[in-house]
Amino acid sequence: MDEELSVRPATPADFTAICDLLGTVFHEEVLPDLEAEVYETERSLVADDHGTVVGHADAFTRDLTVPGAVVPAAHVSGVGVLPTHRRRGILTRLMHRQLREIAEAGREPLAVLWASETKIYPRFGYGPASNRLVLSIMNREVRLPAPPAVPSGHLRMGDPKDLLADISKVFEQLRPSQVGWASRDDRWWRFVLSDLKEKRDGATQLRAVVHEGPGGPTGYALWRVKDQWTGHGPDSEVRVREVAAADPETYQALWRFLLGIDLSRRVNYSLGALDEPLQYLVDEPRRLAPRVSDGLWIRLVDLPAALAARRYLTDVDVVLEVTDPILEQNSGRWRLIGGPDGAVCTRTTEPADLACSVTDLGAAYLGSASLSTLAAAGRVRQLTGNDPATAFRWHRQPSPTEIF
Repeated sequence: MDEELSVRPATPADFTAICDLLGTVFHEEVLPDLEAEVYETERSLVADDHGTVVGHADAFTRDLTVPGAVVPAAHVSGVGVLPTHRRRGILTRLMHRQLREIAEAGREPLAVLWASETKIYPRFGYGPASNRLVLSIMNREVRLPAPPAVPSGHLRMGDPKDLLADISKVFEQLRPSQVGWASRDDRWWRFVLSDLKEKRDGATQLRAVVHEGPGGPTGYALWRVKDQWTGHGPDSEVRVREVAAADPETYQALWRFLLGIDLSRRVNYSLGALDEPLQYLVDEPRRLAPRVSDGLWIRLVDLPAALAARRYLTDVDVVLEVTDPILEQNSGRWRLIGGPDGAVCTRTTEPADLACSVTDLGAAYLGSASLSTLAAAGRVRQLTGNDPATAFRWHRQPSPTEIF
């Protein structure tokens, strides 16, 4: 490690340099006015090389929906080191200090991130806790079931900002049960719905459609369209940002609308759940061209608090032997007793039923990766016949709605 470099808390004076660094690292234009909307200076760390910001990591203060509960979680983002300063241990210093500070603050039992490079973050105890379904739909070649003869609602289209009251109402109604969703206060809604022309990649402005039922809004979708033509005629691409629905009829109505947008030939959706219902609605599922990519990565910061915070699909009483080389207070044997209504996790000297790393528990935490699958991969060791794999699963796959 390069001890001549200092890792220190950021100050407001560092903000422009941080934006420049992130633009360089991620090969994109970073717009300071937009980033300032949600940036938390007090949670930002920088690597300083004699007055030059050469590395950065920050976190957002948000809640995360986990199986059966909503939990405070440090939403880690903006992690990067300048190309001139790679291979000098800077990233390790930033990530270790960030984890220690989250643990010491005692507010958030979890940290969560999206990985730009997936080989990096297991080194710091993050496990791949969800996958996402990426769909590239030939929308003129698929059909949904016919709508009800007498629909229970209707659609309203408009500017997302004008429809925000309805959109946010639906979001908040659904969020407690949607594993992988992050909380959005006013700042985050402004950020999510920001629609700067520089970020559109030549597509239209962001648009919204709300499904209105007898008792109020029951769903919404956000999308934009990239206009294209070929010698055969219109060939536009609908880019779906979010789809949220409280019931099957609303879900079908929203997708019927999105798949039927005039002049379009493709509908792309990159944040589907692995068990996305659309796969079982269309008459020609191959035309969805589904492919799987990774989603959220979870790091248990306060292991007993994190395991006690979520709920379990079935009753569980198991002793876990866990290793955590960075936050050593997580290492040791833990007895987890829980079920659908709650859980407790305490230290124990009893023999272990299962041995794993904190990374593996992070992978299993949201109910996506199975402990049995991790055992088959040789990552988890099942020491007795007491197998908690079923208890760690959940009713539905995680479905994160945004990349932060």
